[in-house]
Amino acid sequence: MNYKKSKYFTILGKRKIKYLFIKKNSQITVVFFHGFMSDMTGSKPKMIKRFCAKHKFNFLTFEYSGHGKSTGKFTEGNISRWTNEAKKLIKSKIKNNQNLIFIGSSMGSWIALNLLFVFKKKIKGFIGIASAPEFLENIMWKKFNKKIKKEITTKKIYHLEYGNYTYPITKQLIFDGRKNKIFNKKINFKIPITLFHGLKDDVVPLVFSKKVLKIFTKSKKKLIKIKTGDHSLSRKSDLKKIYKELKYMIYNNLKTKE
Repeated sequence: MNYKKSKYFTILGKRKIKYLFIKKNSQITVVFFHGFMSDMTGSKPKMIKRFCAKHKFNFLTFEYSGHGKSTGKFTEGNISRWTNEAKKLIKSKIKNNQNLIFIGSSMGSWIALNLLFVFKKKIKGFIGIASAPEFLENIMWKKFNKKIKKEITTKKIYHLEYGNYTYPITKQLIFDGRKNKIFNKKINFKIPITLFHGLKDDVVPLVFSKKVLKIFTKSKKKLIKIKTGDHSLSRKSDLKKIYKELKYMIYNNLKTKE
């Protein structure tokens, strides 16, 4: 992603949120939410940006505090804070008559789902990629052994090593996650929902996407399983599928003329 056109949005006079907003004077804005310890420079937001440029839709993406080039300490962040930052930024950039399509990747789906209730009249569709709501409890905390749980409880932080990365998992992050439950909610919006999940995803099990679909009681729902797809779903073939689905969602479900 080209940072040259990106700007900063200030939260509460201190945290600066890096964002990219490309305005095409469209009635539709596609918003991309990146994942845990990720940023807005990946192949998925780049592809969505290209899609919006080609089809002349507005595009918004950003980096939560402590991520990418946004300011703030990652260890002070949590789902509530990152959701609030996204909410304030979107409200500042999107006009009242705008239609929104949310696309969330991994943790980004959790944050996007939180915000569906905030922007419910504007939301016209949701795409989830390897969606991971409540992952802090169900993928991390419940699978941590007693030693790790004790370290988080007493030292208030544990450095989780996974692959080539180290994830600082704080006590406040885990506890805040419990305040942001999604799976116990019901969303009765009549909007198209498409979820992508790789069957080779070794980070987030397929059951997470299945649980997300159950939340939506009146939506047009679709789960696209990618047989050889991993958690990132960033291969060219994966990106083509997401691109195609986004195009279908806008032009077929929203009756938008090309």
